[in-house]
Amino acid sequence: MATSERTHKAFRDIHATPAAVYRAFLTREAMSSWLPPAGAKGVFDAFEPHAGGRFRLTLTFDAAQGKSTEHSDVVHGWFTEFVPDRRIAMVVEFDSTDAAFAGRMTMTWELQATSTGTRVTTIAGHVPVGISQGDHEIGMQSSLANLAAFVERTN
Repeated sequence: MATSERTHKAFRDIHATPAAVYRAFLTREAMSSWLPPAGAKGVFDAFEPHAGGRFRLTLTFDAAQGKSTEHSDVVHGWFTEFVPDRRIAMVVEFDSTDAAFAGRMTMTWELQATSTGTRVTTIAGHVPVGISQGDHEIGMQSSLANLAAFVERTN
């Protein structure tokens, strides 16, 4: 399995404390509500929010753009890091027969306190070559906007 050295990033300033943002990563219900980008719905079939814990997520898209099927992405992996109020990291693999989506992508969310709340930076490493940088960054920005709306509403 070839490993890509591609990295994609996005960030957003959120009007909530790092602790409030961190809590949005700790339950299946919370992550299911904010992680899917616009035009998608997500269901975690497995969710163990601790280092070494496994997850399996199915994203269903309104438009045909899926990697697993025409309208879906199925991803599985494990969490590698939970540093309270600072960082969450995971390894993600796509269920796809297309070699362009093969490999293990890393996803890291860095939380940094600011004078107005928290800057959340999302870093995707080892991005499979089949994922366009522009589309991926739009998706990450959409998830960050969802996260902001979720945390600011529940905070």
